[in-house]
Amino acid sequence: MSIRIANLRLSIDEPESALPGYLARALGIAPALIANCRILRKSLDARVKDSLHFVYAAELTLHDDEDRLMTRAQRRHRELVIDRHQEPAFTMPTHGTQPLRHRPIIVGSGPAGLVAGYFLAEQGYQPLVLERGPAVRQRIRDVARFDAGGAFDPESNYLFGEGGAGTFSDGKLTCRSSGPDVRRVLELFAECKGKPSILYDYRPHLGSNRLPAVVKAIRRRIEALGGEVRFHCRVEDIDMSPAGLRGIATSSGYIAADVVLLAIGHSARDTIEMLVRRNVPMVQKPFQMGVRIEQPQETVNRVKYGPTHLESKLGSADYNLVARGGHDLFTFCMCAGGHIIPSVSEEGYFCTNGMSLSKRDSPFANSGLVVTVPVEHFGGNDVLAGVRLQQQYEKRAFEIGRGGYACPIQGAKDFLAGRATTSLPACSYPRGLALAAIAELVPPVIRDALMQGLPLLDRRWHGKFLQEACLVGPESRGSSPVRIVRDDRTREAPGLAGLYPVGEGAGYAGGIVSAAVDGLRSAMAVIASYAPLDPRL
Repeated sequence: MSIRIANLRLSIDEPESALPGYLARALGIAPALIANCRILRKSLDARVKDSLHFVYAAELTLHDDEDRLMTRAQRRHRELVIDRHQEPAFTMPTHGTQPLRHRPIIVGSGPAGLVAGYFLAEQGYQPLVLERGPAVRQRIRDVARFDAGGAFDPESNYLFGEGGAGTFSDGKLTCRSSGPDVRRVLELFAECKGKPSILYDYRPHLGSNRLPAVVKAIRRRIEALGGEVRFHCRVEDIDMSPAGLRGIATSSGYIAADVVLLAIGHSARDTIEMLVRRNVPMVQKPFQMGVRIEQPQETVNRVKYGPTHLESKLGSADYNLVARGGHDLFTFCMCAGGHIIPSVSEEGYFCTNGMSLSKRDSPFANSGLVVTVPVEHFGGNDVLAGVRLQQQYEKRAFEIGRGGYACPIQGAKDFLAGRATTSLPACSYPRGLALAAIAELVPPVIRDALMQGLPLLDRRWHGKFLQEACLVGPESRGSSPVRIVRDDRTREAPGLAGLYPVGEGAGYAGGIVSAAVDGLRSAMAVIASYAPLDPRL
């Protein structure tokens, strides 16, 4: 067991390398007596603009009597939290005994699919990962071509291809839950060309330029451990019998299977519709929808840091805001120093998202402004009613963009005043802009929440939140509007043995890390039920 010291405050001018010295002084010992030191958490305290500090929690083991030193330090430093610390260890379940006749198949190579594939491969299950799009290197070229005005590719875009939608995002690795499985996922990302600080930063961030390398590194580990990743292979049907799963039909032919993990992402609407036709149990669920707001990054920096230009030390400032009301309006996927992108997966539809690079050095800041849309606002007998609602407004946005994926835009103050914006504002979106009435691109429940919530957020920033802000939209892919039902214990779809709904597209996650953890947990369920694949098969 180790010692934990928390609430240790260091000036933002102090390097992390100075931390062991401060920890030693807190314990009243020489730094040489520290055997090991690991940062558990690092966050920024920005409550006092002229006295910003990093706040650390760290774990230590000592070459000395830890109990005596800890007790003495507790009496001397009442401002610190000093106690014993032992994190639960991450362990894999014992392998099951049920034999596998075929390799486990994972549909989708987003965070859930790749992480499930890695741990199945590590444990000897030789998984086959199927991805409808190309490898990430080709995908990067296709996305760049589209941003430059090229044709839309329905299988290689911001949402489809190796790494899934997370590859072209802000690369935030925050997660509401914690525990050994969350830590193990972050360790995997750090091992696979991530950076060590994602293990302890309060808001860990990689950026869209680093994520492709992480994705590629995980894929190569899967392959080195006996798994396979197959690109340009779209799942088109599933073959079920009363006894369970028999296989899947793909664009590359039929594949026999005992186990299939459905990690399809929240935008594979054709796959969801196929599952509905095959009577896979599915229910409607509330989902996040709204618009995206963009301001100059300089404005955000001055609001957060004050007149001192701390961005050179701390990077571009971000924000996290909520306006309470009949339906809460909240920021989502805030991209400091970022870019607005077309989050498009189907020809003839348009919606937005945001991304940033690791340096967060764009002159713009953008964030989703979303509402959790309750089922009663889109319900009915159609389980895909939420999808239809997304499509209704995405189609309208595409038409406003003149069929060329121009982004509908309106000044935020013009939106509140109900007047047209007469000249195009500066914006980070790459494919051109189209002046629009944003109120026509969202359902009434969202329009009303924006009307009520935007003035509240502006008052909180003393008139600066909307000062030079524009709204674009719709922002309709924040989460899935359906949930594929699964058993809490087995993680299989009820009555469909061998079919495992996983991740964001199945309605069980909301971000890179939560989707990856869900993939890990489903892989562990497979491992606990089945024996590793016989290498002779």
